[in-house]
Amino acid sequence: MMGIEVLNRKDFVSATQIKWCRGCGDFNVLKTMQAVLAKTGRTRENSVFISGIGCSSRFPYYLNTYGFHTIHGRAPAIATGVKAVNPDLDVWVITGDGDALSIGGNHFIHAIRRNQDIKILLFNNAVYGLTKGQFSPTSSQGAVSKSSPLGSPDRALRPLALAASADATFIARTSDNDPVHMAMVLEAAANHQGTAVVEILQNCVIFNDQVHEPYNGPKSRDEHLLYLKHDKPLLFGKDQSNALVSDGFGFKVAKANDACCLVHRPTEESAAYAFALASLSYPEFPVPVGIFRQIHRPTFDHVLTEQQSVAVQKNGPGDLKALLQKNSYQRLI
Repeated sequence: MMGIEVLNRKDFVSATQIKWCRGCGDFNVLKTMQAVLAKTGRTRENSVFISGIGCSSRFPYYLNTYGFHTIHGRAPAIATGVKAVNPDLDVWVITGDGDALSIGGNHFIHAIRRNQDIKILLFNNAVYGLTKGQFSPTSSQGAVSKSSPLGSPDRALRPLALAASADATFIARTSDNDPVHMAMVLEAAANHQGTAVVEILQNCVIFNDQVHEPYNGPKSRDEHLLYLKHDKPLLFGKDQSNALVSDGFGFKVAKANDACCLVHRPTEESAAYAFALASLSYPEFPVPVGIFRQIHRPTFDHVLTEQQSVAVQKNGPGDLKALLQKNSYQRLI
């Protein structure tokens, strides 16, 4: 009896030439994703990567798996169909802040609320990179770009707060410049049963360089990132001297002490806690990274399978040809 083939990262590398700008954060995400696929025992024939439009959406070409480069904002809808007809597939959605949150906002929300077993990786560089530097739904108010020379008039959308409001069962954030942390988050997402939403703070070296540098750069991350760890206090700062404490329906910053420290529990059933974390604004607050929420709930695929089983038990397996002929006859009379 032949053993199961054990794959490594290179087995998931495609022969397609990678066409991203030199220094783009997407390279790190791609390499980390390939390693996670191997580590979690995924197979090439059972993995599907579906993308919309944007620089990140070239992702499926660079993976030696199945893939589908679809249309702007509709990747979650395509992924829903793929997973619904073949629940055994590992289905990933690759999207950007413009693709997912502007034209694709509706599909993004409904994919999440269904809790289908798909993984959504949202690359957030707060700019439209592929179309050459216009402000995006996550650009900060006042951001100067080619389409906002006097500053963006819009308030930025917070992707993970939106995911929490849609009751996502898995919510996480990581950075393209921290592959170890990113691997931990992607591995947890891969093993989650249900919709996993992962925001990746990603750098566009051409049109929005160092947009996340004030808080996730090598010299600033120790001070301004809040690393979320299960059952650990919400502490941050180089010496862990600052803490998030409860303040009504939100948080405030205080000096750390055992009496006031909140403990991070991503398994909290209510999405309110994850929403509050995802709504924190820098520089008043640190930027949380890690797993915000991770709960279990029946998936969309499980519900569909149960409904189909009930229908077959009640009405039999059915005959599509006979049904179509019956409907055609009824229309004639």
